[in-house]
Amino acid sequence: MPSDNTVYVALELGLSSWVVAARLPGIEKPRLHRLEGGDAAALLQTTADLRSNASANLGCTVDVACCFEAGRDGFWLHRLLTAHGIAAYALEPTSILVNRRARRAKTDRLDAEGTLRVLAGWLGGDRQVCSMVRVPAPDEEDAKRPHREREHLVQDSSASRHCCSRKAFGEGRHYAPGSATWRRCGQATDAPFRRCFGPGSTACAAGLCWSWS
Repeated sequence: MPSDNTVYVALELGLSSWVVAARLPGIEKPRLHRLEGGDAAALLQTTADLRSNASANLGCTVDVACCFEAGRDGFWLHRLLTAHGIAAYALEPTSILVNRRARRAKTDRLDAEGTLRVLAGWLGGDRQVCSMVRVPAPDEEDAKRPHREREHLVQDSSASRHCCSRKAFGEGRHYAPGSATWRRCGQATDAPFRRCFGPGSTACAAGLCWSWS
């Protein structure tokens, strides 16, 4: 939707604050706004003000295109912006072309301004500048949640195994975590295991832990 009547907006989403970089039609220097992290109402008000200012300057209706990096926040923000008449785009962070040889300063402001340039280039027809993520429907996103949660549980279990294994190995007990020998040592009065995990303590979860009274 590139045109001379488009307000380009880029978001840098942080936990404590959101940085909004905007470029109005006919004005090359971007405007910067800092909002409280997660304040969607303030973001909608900011974009509405930008649209109103640009429309008043041009004397016509203007569009708003907004871009942010896909990540921790998921796609709720994309759906919110779309529902309010804003063309929203979720950018794949690893797809942005950068100069690998140059030393780059990294701040929220510079990142937002960089994303703004990427958005303008992509909407201008340069599909090599980055890749946009296909935003799934809510049902599709919900269907993926059990698998993702299982992956997190598997990762936590693996971390617990490695933690217990390192402690036991440090006491000369070279048993595979979860093996029969490992469990027998944990249940017996094995002094190195007691030093590792402590009497009366429980070491981790997932069936790899033992308690001593």
